[in-house]
Amino acid sequence: MIFGGCLGLGVWYRFRMNGRIRALRSLRYILELLAGEVRYGQATLPECCGHIARYLSPPFDTAFEEIGRQMAENTGRSFGEIFRQEMDRVFMSLPLTEEDRQAFYEFTLQTGFADAQMQLRIIEQCMERLRVTQEQLEKGNAEKGRMAVGLGAMGGLLLILVLW
Repeated sequence: MIFGGCLGLGVWYRFRMNGRIRALRSLRYILELLAGEVRYGQATLPECCGHIARYLSPPFDTAFEEIGRQMAENTGRSFGEIFRQEMDRVFMSLPLTEEDRQAFYEFTLQTGFADAQMQLRIIEQCMERLRVTQEQLEKGNAEKGRMAVGLGAMGGLLLILVLW
């Protein structure tokens, strides 16, 4: 039981590291969809959120539907406020760091551009920041994951020997 628990802890840690990479991929996919809607659909960012919700998997789909609905109601709140509020609910269940979240939120801070090209540039900058972070994590992730599982197993064996 001790060995299984320690090994499970190592596997959990490895899964958690991979979860951050998967979450970064999802955020980049969202930004690609938004950029496509702005570029080819000639839509504003609030309109894009309602459009892309059908292409997203849970929990992102419901968050983007809610963003689109609230922006259509025109409650007087800014797009950035609504977007951040809804995405914070989603981010609570994802293993992202504060830097990852800020890199994703960056495009919502500057939404007042009449020119779609400026919005696209900002979205592409956000995608690039997330891509760089994702690549850095992927470089050492396989090795760190094996090490985490190995250390969990070795820690379990050590505990068994000490308690024997």
